[in-house]
Amino acid sequence: MDKLASLRAFVKVVENGSFAEAGRQLRLSRSAISKHIGELEQSLGVQLVVRTTRHASPTENGQLYYERALSILADIDAADQAVTQSLASPRGLLRINAPMSFGTIRLGPVIADFMSRYPDLQLQLVLSDDLLDPVQDGFDVTLRIAELESSSLVARRIMPVDRVICASPDYLARHGTPVHPDDLRRHVSLAYGFLLTGNQWKLSGADGDHWIQPAWSLCVNNAEVLRDVAIKGKGVALIPRFIAEQALDTGALRPILADYTAPPLALYAIYPPTRHLSVKVRFFIDFLVERFGKSNA
Repeated sequence: MDKLASLRAFVKVVENGSFAEAGRQLRLSRSAISKHIGELEQSLGVQLVVRTTRHASPTENGQLYYERALSILADIDAADQAVTQSLASPRGLLRINAPMSFGTIRLGPVIADFMSRYPDLQLQLVLSDDLLDPVQDGFDVTLRIAELESSSLVARRIMPVDRVICASPDYLARHGTPVHPDDLRRHVSLAYGFLLTGNQWKLSGADGDHWIQPAWSLCVNNAEVLRDVAIKGKGVALIPRFIAEQALDTGALRPILADYTAPPLALYAIYPPTRHLSVKVRFFIDFLVERFGKSNA
C-alpha cells in the first residue's frame, strides 16, 4: 500500500464527501479511490468512512484520523517547501478579497509593483464590502478592516486604521459644531453598516470614555459613500482617515471633536488555518507589511 497516496485520497474524500469528486481532483478513478480507503481501513482495523450511493462521510474514528492526516500531509508539504522555497518563485493563481475602498484607494496603486516582482503569479482581486466567507468563496487571502471577532481562521495584523469624526462646513453652519461627545446626541449621523458595535460610537478623551449612539439618517456598508454624503451636508460621519483625507485637505470636510478619538480599526490579512502558508500567500502578506506596515491607513 502507498500510505501517502492513501492518506491524500482519504483527505479528499472527507473534504468533498464524495469518492467521485476526490477521484476527479486527484485524477484517479472512483475504484482507485475506493481501493485506497479500503486498504487504509484494513490496515487500521476500523471503518473510516460511511458510504452511501451519493455521499461519503467520516465515522467518529475517521474524523480523528482525518485531523491527524491533515497534520501529516501539511508537514510533508512543508518539508518539500523547505527544500525548494529559497529558489522558488511563486506561481499559479492567487485569489484576493479586499474591501472596496481600501482596494481602490490604497491597494490599487501598489498592486502593479507586486505583479512586477512576481510575474509568474496570476492575481484575481475581488473588491467587495460584503462579508464574504474566505473559505467557502475560495480566497487564498482576505483583507479586512475591522475589529475582528474570534475565528477559526488565521489573521495577521498589517496596520492600524485611524478614524476621524467629520462633517461639512455647511452642515456645521446649520447645526452647530459639537464640542463634547454628548453633543452628538443632537446631531444626525451617517452610519457604517458592518461594525460590531453597530452605530454606537466610543470616543475617548481626557475626561474618559463616552459611548454615544446618535440617530442616523443613512446606514451603508461603504465608507466612500458616507464621505460623499457627509460632503453634501447630510450628517456627521465617523470614517477611516484615509478615505476622508482628500476632503479634509480641501476643506470639503472638517474634523470635529479633535480632543477625542475613536478606537482605531486595523487592516488584517486573513487566511485558512493551514499550519504552513503557501509561498504565494506568504509573499503577498510580506508585501503588504513592507508597503503598509509602518504607517497608518
